[in-house]
Amino acid sequence: MGKKGRRIDHWRDPDAPPPTTRKPSASVLVRDENGQVLLLRRTDNGLWTIPTGGLKKGETIRQCAVRECKEETGVDIEITGLVGVFTTPDHVIEYRKGGKVTEVRQPVNICLHARPVGGETTTTDEASAVRWVSPDDLSRYDIHPALRRRIDHGLTGSEPYVD
Repeated sequence: MGKKGRRIDHWRDPDAPPPTTRKPSASVLVRDENGQVLLLRRTDNGLWTIPTGGLKKGETIRQCAVRECKEETGVDIEITGLVGVFTTPDHVIEYRKGGKVTEVRQPVNICLHARPVGGETTTTDEASAVRWVSPDDLSRYDIHPALRRRIDHGLTGSEPYVD
């Protein structure tokens, strides 16, 4: 389990707890020169995802995306564009630690396009596995629907998405 405890992602779940916070975050769709997508397996819920994390005070969304990608995967990136802004109330994240709910968040996510410029894939406290995956093979990975929306739009959309 990750350093934050357990994470439960709810999607279009009428029984999900109501959100207690909204927090801005960045996610990044990193594609290499062969078009493969950088994925990691989260340690707090076992799902596959793209690098994602909360915006810290004093940093831009671009800096957040670059930092989170390096921290979670070991890969250095350059931001190349905007996938979109994802704010749907259909996605609620419940955080638990020691059996208690510590936060229920409705994310405000800015997803960016990027390319790798250095570093090496490595596992971390937040990622039990890190892989480059062909877009054709994404269906073989257990990816939460909210994250899959970001990935799919980033792979197929011609304009930035906005909820």
